[in-house]
Amino acid sequence: MKNNKSKKRITVIGVGYVGLPLACLAANKDYQVDGLDINKQLTAKINKARIPFQDSLVKKLLAKVVKNRKLRATTQEKVIQHAEIVIVCVPTPVDENYQPDFKPLIKATETIKKNLKDKQLIIIESTINPGVCEEVILPILEDKNNKVGKNFYLAHAPERINPGDLKWNVANLPRNIGAMSKEGLTLAVDFYSDIIEAKINPMKSIREAEATKTIENAFRDINIAFINEIAKSFDQLGIDVVDVIKGAASKFSFMPHWPSCGVGGHCIPVDPYYLIRKAEIAGFSHDFLKLARKINNEMPKYTVEMVQDELNKLGMAVKNAKIAVLGVAYKADIDDTRESPSFEIIKLLKDMGAKVSTYDPYVKELSSEKDLNSILEKAEILLIATDHKQFKNKLKPIVLKKYQIKAVIDGKNCLDKEEFAKQKIVYKGIGR
Repeated sequence: MKNNKSKKRITVIGVGYVGLPLACLAANKDYQVDGLDINKQLTAKINKARIPFQDSLVKKLLAKVVKNRKLRATTQEKVIQHAEIVIVCVPTPVDENYQPDFKPLIKATETIKKNLKDKQLIIIESTINPGVCEEVILPILEDKNNKVGKNFYLAHAPERINPGDLKWNVANLPRNIGAMSKEGLTLAVDFYSDIIEAKINPMKSIREAEATKTIENAFRDINIAFINEIAKSFDQLGIDVVDVIKGAASKFSFMPHWPSCGVGGHCIPVDPYYLIRKAEIAGFSHDFLKLARKINNEMPKYTVEMVQDELNKLGMAVKNAKIAVLGVAYKADIDDTRESPSFEIIKLLKDMGAKVSTYDPYVKELSSEKDLNSILEKAEILLIATDHKQFKNKLKPIVLKKYQIKAVIDGKNCLDKEEFAKQKIVYKGIGR
């Protein structure tokens, strides 16, 4: 495969936050890549080398591979018929009842089936629970004339990407790979070894590969839930949780996690539910994972209750209070709003009658105000839901005093608590 890489054609199904970086990376390594997506506006943007989200590495690669005609985005599914490798990067969300929603994945697999090519390598990058490749995907692909390991190959390489991270990206994050056959595993390992400058870890089974991603994110969810619960406790005990975490982190065995107004992104708030549901079907209850999800899901409500408490101390009610929510992206300095806790916070405040305004420098289309000055002029209370650098750099107590801001609720603990005390502006963080 490596010797003939320039002749290989790849179809990446789903060219969003996961698929587009991968497609650009492969195209930059001289593979001919077709990015297949159902969104016509998205494919049109990509073909004009316009990146649909914030990512400096992908922006640079996209301009290069579109110019070199190594990457083309399309809505025409027939491109699959010309591909030797098909990589599925569609979303795997949960529904309103937190049940796994496989519809996008099933749709993508059915599309592959209609256009299946002999000896094609099919790689699933979408995050799934153990058993999905064998129990959901394989029955769609396989029939009496098409057998896995003989007529086509099926592998799973759980996506690894960290939006906004300047150090870790799709090109240098290690990858785990499992497959339904020995030859399929070899083909998949060879491909990823050729495009990624990091360790490629072949797993013993496809189920083991599926399990790696779900426990990675469940691990983080549990630790965040633990520290969120500690923050609530320390609120009652009058202890600054940030100071305590910094102190505890001086021991080599302590891994610091930080409390906040909620957990966002497509992975951590979603993936544990896939493992929870799969285990339930098998007759096991993941009580620990369920509790972690419950704790983290309650953080937006807890944050709004903090707003209410601070307003009451000022002799004000939430109803008709002018509250500015700063940030709708789920984390700092990116435009990704998937599963952002900001939306639940905004909804709860509006339900209580607050006059809510919003501003995010990276998500202007969801901001009610055009810039930071505009929102400060309208606000009485600030609620920081995303720790963008702009907010950390500009929201100094002396500045807020000029705008007559009465209180700051810091949902990300990103501002200097002591500075606010000096200026006699009410400051309240999560657990501090």
